[in-house]
Amino acid sequence: MSGAYGPVRIAMWSGPRNLSTAMMRAWENRGDCAVSDEPFYAHYLAESGLEHPMREEIIAAGETDWRKVAEAMTGPVPDGRPLWYQKHMCHHMLPQIGHDWMRGVRHAFLIRDPAEVVASYLRSRDTVSEDDIGLPQEVRLFDEVCDRFGEAPPVIDADEFLHDPEAQLRALCAHFGLPWTAAMLHWPAGPRASDGIWAPHWYAAVWNSTGFEPPQVREVDLSGEAARVADACRPLYEKLRNHRLRV
Repeated sequence: MSGAYGPVRIAMWSGPRNLSTAMMRAWENRGDCAVSDEPFYAHYLAESGLEHPMREEIIAAGETDWRKVAEAMTGPVPDGRPLWYQKHMCHHMLPQIGHDWMRGVRHAFLIRDPAEVVASYLRSRDTVSEDDIGLPQEVRLFDEVCDRFGEAPPVIDADEFLHDPEAQLRALCAHFGLPWTAAMLHWPAGPRASDGIWAPHWYAAVWNSTGFEPPQVREVDLSGEAARVADACRPLYEKLRNHRLRV
């Protein structure tokens, strides 16, 4: 694939359990694209003090200085590729992290119905809050990107995306001025060297996948605090969904 369109750096902003890892697989499988998996995670854990699975291993393996991470995200693209897909979690962007580096990348946002996110999150964690699933932070970042660039960036609704991945990915590539390739729709099963060290805890479904799964109709039954969190996040989700990529 020609590199005449590069370098293009894409920051995909998301919360957890939002199809974000499968989306990273799609971009990496293009062959012309380097990927980065949650580069601010080590800083987030080191500064927040939160207990996450594999906390110490993540901190030891990652970069805990956010300034160095930000500088790297706008530096040379790994392996001299023309395209760099950066998977970012919105809740990792703690208040002390500067945002000037965001001028040097293009932006897109990935969302999913908050009830689905909460239900999925609680399969791996015991508790959940609004900030855990990242929607408050995602709306703030979306508004900031709109202000910086004077237009709304593309928003991908995960559930809508799964009804027609090819059309959605074609439209996203067109938005960024990139050639489309069907290689984005399928990938070999298994782990990648580019996966974060935390992958064994979170990525089992993606490791077993070879492409985007068809949408599933699920009965999500939340109660108590889980239901409250989903309800509190719904207006934020709907605000972003109003800007979703339509194909």
